[in-house]
Amino acid sequence: MSQDLQQRIAELSAELHQHNYLYHVRNEPAITDAVYDRLFRELQDLEAKHPEYARADSPTQRVGSDLSGDFPKVRHPAPILSLSNAFDEADLVNWEERNRRLLPADAKLRYVLQPKLDGLAIVITYENGVLTRAATRGNGEFGDDVTANVRTIRSAPLRIPVDSNGIAAPERLVARGEILFHKDAFLELNREQAAQGLPAYVNARNTASGSLKQKDSRETAKRKLTAYIYGIVDSDGVDLATEWETLQYLGDMGFNVIPDAALCRDLADVKGRLSSWEAKRDDLPFEIDGLVLKVDSQAHARELGVVGKDPRGAIAYKFPAEEAATGLIGVTIGVGRTGKITPTAQLEPVFIGGVTVSNASLHNYEQVAALDIRFGDRVIVKRSGDVIPYVIGPVPGARNGSETAILLPGTCPFCDTKLIQPAGAVDWFCPNRNCPERVMRALEFFVSRGAMDIEGMGPKTIGALIDNDLIEDEADIFFLETEPLLALEGFAEKKVENLLASIEGAKARPFEQVLTSLGIDGIGSTVAGLLVQNFASIQDLLNTSGEIQAANEAFARAVEPLLAHEPSGDADIRKLLIRLRRPLTDLVPRYLDGAKLNERLNRLLKPLGFSAEQVGFIEDSLSRLITASRPLHSIEGLGPVLVENVAAWFTDEHNRAVLEKMKSAGVNMRAEEKVVSSSALADQTFVLTGAMSVPRGEVKALVEANGGKVTSSVSKKTSYVVAGDSPGSKVDKAISNKVPVISEEELHKLISG
Repeated sequence: MSQDLQQRIAELSAELHQHNYLYHVRNEPAITDAVYDRLFRELQDLEAKHPEYARADSPTQRVGSDLSGDFPKVRHPAPILSLSNAFDEADLVNWEERNRRLLPADAKLRYVLQPKLDGLAIVITYENGVLTRAATRGNGEFGDDVTANVRTIRSAPLRIPVDSNGIAAPERLVARGEILFHKDAFLELNREQAAQGLPAYVNARNTASGSLKQKDSRETAKRKLTAYIYGIVDSDGVDLATEWETLQYLGDMGFNVIPDAALCRDLADVKGRLSSWEAKRDDLPFEIDGLVLKVDSQAHARELGVVGKDPRGAIAYKFPAEEAATGLIGVTIGVGRTGKITPTAQLEPVFIGGVTVSNASLHNYEQVAALDIRFGDRVIVKRSGDVIPYVIGPVPGARNGSETAILLPGTCPFCDTKLIQPAGAVDWFCPNRNCPERVMRALEFFVSRGAMDIEGMGPKTIGALIDNDLIEDEADIFFLETEPLLALEGFAEKKVENLLASIEGAKARPFEQVLTSLGIDGIGSTVAGLLVQNFASIQDLLNTSGEIQAANEAFARAVEPLLAHEPSGDADIRKLLIRLRRPLTDLVPRYLDGAKLNERLNRLLKPLGFSAEQVGFIEDSLSRLITASRPLHSIEGLGPVLVENVAAWFTDEHNRAVLEKMKSAGVNMRAEEKVVSSSALADQTFVLTGAMSVPRGEVKALVEANGGKVTSSVSKKTSYVVAGDSPGSKVDKAISNKVPVISEEELHKLISG
């Protein structure tokens, strides 16, 4: 028996050492974090039960490292320890029982419970209130000096206390925290990548780490990183008795402390909160992979001490894994309503997050190439909440040499049309508007709930109507008649009657819903609502889009001769030429205010050596484009890419013909006139977040009925953020922009004066 135990401990040690090497040195992980945790935990348990067999070189005695050769090294004033893990309530009970054996019998254990952030650990030193040094965790003893980069993070105060609130700064304070991307900031970063034709980042934590270790701090400053501070490593002049007091003190100093931390009276209180935390993890503004549980009493924590690399007074409670490794056995290709080509991974079925997954998104072919995903790979798949499962990347260490490259097909698999990649785009498209798959997907979307909501028109019905040449586009639906439908197999009289009644009812859908159903790229219900607030009818959108197209074409005609002999070899000049060829997205937003346009254009165009006359020529053309597109560009929440999408869609001849047919069929093409009961909220802009006492749409209608405007995003122009229960990150953004946050009750008080 003892020989078997020794052999298993040796096997686990060797396996974990190999995986550490693959992960940290080769950057070729062969297993998921969850599998690594299980192996590590098994070794820990065996060593705890049989310490006589523990090896001096055991992986449990090591602390991971994020050290880089590119930065000076800093010695931490105290070891920056990691945490041991608990995977269920039984582990927490065992942890507490072990701790109680080391404490006096009458010790009362309270706990601080807070989310476990999935970011990069940071240690920041303040001397007499001034930030003097910031370092990564490194190997726990030494870290990389990233002071210049941390100074660019707005949520990391350069001086404490931030507010003059009567609290003096200590002579020295060394604080520990985490640097990470909020979910919306990470999405925005990937949108910027897509706009530049660059591959998307996949892992927010790794991207945060790379952002913090930029050699040029100006590059770090461009990334919207957030710093959270949750502990004190060392200090002069700070004496706090509890972990809870520590969090309060850090908050009073002006640090961005982790929200929703809770002081729990005992372990039963902690266990009662676990399920609710797991349920709301996907609603948080940042990624978490579990919770951190700390003994509240600092005296108890010191008495418990450290075992190996882990403090006994704290533990990480890990949520069930949302990632798993499985085999990639094939790739299917989908074509969306806009023609976008989407690869989907066919997987060996694997259980993740409570469900069996056999398909997962591969995003796009550029992402496949960037991640080097191959047929036959073992891949890591993630499923989070209701998000569609997606492939994070391959497991290079599991390859045997038989894997083959995944290549973009040259033609559409449904109509054999040659695929195209528009300038600046990441995705590839089937350009054939009559591609049967494109038509099918467009019609499915058009009739779906949230769009025109036509009951009885599912995929099978749409397929039958297309196959029998009864419909070719969305407008044809409104011209369907009884007799041709009754002639179809499976179309009984009652079914036909109900279908036609539903189609007739759809003609009166609100203008906002009609706009949503058109399937304009990037225009969902929220953006459609913004358009309806600014355009009274489809005809207004058609007219504005036509004017934009004419001005855009005139600008291209004016500029193209000047670019006939392009300077080459200079990256900045190449970027400038791209801007001149994409004025609607790259120039108009920049000069929308029109102030000192000639002067600003002269500065912009100076590298091209244009004459004053040529710059004036460009200025005239750009001024006309600004005037034409101002009605769209000035809508808050409508970015330049969406403006371009709207203008392109409404100037397309096919789309205009479909709209004309819909209009002749009696489909509603105008916004309802808003009934304004008062002007109490006139010229004020509101953002709604969280759960309200009534449906959000009713609150929106109330604001608009009293002269106010509701937008989807917070900016400095926002007048108020109305926060209900469980509000999201919009409240944080409001606070950072100094926008007042009010309750639903306070909104009613504003209306009543």
